[in-house]
Amino acid sequence: MEQQRSTSESSQSPRSPPSQRYLSVSVSDPVKLGNGVQGYISYRVITKTNFPEYQGSEKIVIRRYSDFVWLRDRLFDKYKGIFVPPLPEKSAVEKFRFSAEFIETRRQALDVFVNRIASHNELQQSEDLRTFLQADEEFLFQSMERLRSQETGIFKKKPADLMQMFKDVQSKVSDVVLGKEKPLEESNPEYEKLKHYVFELENHLTEAQKHAYRLLKRHRELGQSLSGFGKASKLLGACEGQALGKAFDELGAKSETLSIKLQKEAHQLLMNFEEPVKDYVRAVQSIKVTIGERANAFRHQCELAETMKLKEINLDKLMLTRSDRVGEAEQEYKELKAESEEVTRRFETIVRRMNEEIVRFQEQKTQDMRIAFHEFAKGQARLAKSIADAWRSLLPKLEACSDTS
Repeated sequence: MEQQRSTSESSQSPRSPPSQRYLSVSVSDPVKLGNGVQGYISYRVITKTNFPEYQGSEKIVIRRYSDFVWLRDRLFDKYKGIFVPPLPEKSAVEKFRFSAEFIETRRQALDVFVNRIASHNELQQSEDLRTFLQADEEFLFQSMERLRSQETGIFKKKPADLMQMFKDVQSKVSDVVLGKEKPLEESNPEYEKLKHYVFELENHLTEAQKHAYRLLKRHRELGQSLSGFGKASKLLGACEGQALGKAFDELGAKSETLSIKLQKEAHQLLMNFEEPVKDYVRAVQSIKVTIGERANAFRHQCELAETMKLKEINLDKLMLTRSDRVGEAEQEYKELKAESEEVTRRFETIVRRMNEEIVRFQEQKTQDMRIAFHEFAKGQARLAKSIADAWRSLLPKLEACSDTS
């Protein structure tokens, strides 16, 4: 998996020439702390950079999952229109939450998350990213608590509430696409094409991830069956004569060896194929949230434009009647116009960023999916050869045993 991740990171390495800027981050060494519902996993986050705004060329901090959530929420709030990288899901099931496999897949996903931010031209300049990568644990905790008490909206919500909000936005966008609702919408063919592409991509990626999981499960089940078959063959060999017994014993040994290979290949399939595909399912869901934000910004812009028209009509009437409320109405209209211009600027920023982001996303997806499918095909070829070689090596011995009898 390291090959894929290093390929998908566009930031420069610390070995790059001094003239090139680089920001390299690694998430490693997961450690379980606490027990029961209070238990959590901490991670070592190592940053290497030559960015002048950072404190030194290397920094090591300890972070937990909730810290990554904080970073994601801050970026989502500040960088409207940018496809903020997704986080892996939070497992609420105790027995899965601390399993070695779950911990490793989450560590890998967190590493991908933070490196995608670090390699993004705008997000890498975020002050919140610098805080996340450099601040000690106590300072970060105090910053998070201070923001929770000051901010409104997204930061007043718990992570579960935030995810529900994302799902609600996605549901509304789905309703718009499916024609269940008819709110104010952009009449933009290119934007409609983008929405259709995103929803179709999500369906296809979800289907691919589902079948990848089934293949992974099949590898594991076959590995377990071969392990049991190997043990049974060895026991059978112990009951037979020398030649036949030896053949059964070797059959059992080969079966157990193949069982181990299948389990290893299943793990490689998980890390190099199923998880990258699942990560892109999450990425598309993040894009859908941004689509929802754009729809909300467009509606807000239209609503303010309509309100301005009404205010302007009302102001004209007051001026005709020489009402003493003209001054107050002019001030209200002026304030509303300033607000409308600001909302229009925000909407235009979202549109500009989304146009840039979809190009970047498609280029990155093409590269990452090519690597993932290449790793998948290479792994399957390797496994098929191992299985064929193992069974083929047994044939002469089994044939010799048959000739002896």
